[in-house]
Amino acid sequence: MIRTGLVALGAIVVFAVGIALGEALHDAPSSGGTQTLVRTLQPLPLAPAARETITVTVQKP
Repeated sequence: MIRTGLVALGAIVVFAVGIALGEALHDAPSSGGTQTLVRTLQPLPLAPAARETITVTVQKP
């Protein structure tokens, strides 16, 4: 009975230490790494399109 309680207590302690270690690793700032920058680019103005009239003639054979 006492042995079972000690095993359960040990499991709880190991579980708590695992959670604490996981939180500490999660909260620690990473060294170096990748930095992502997001920019919004404004479109450049377009030149007006040239106006041309094209006539297409099709002859039937």
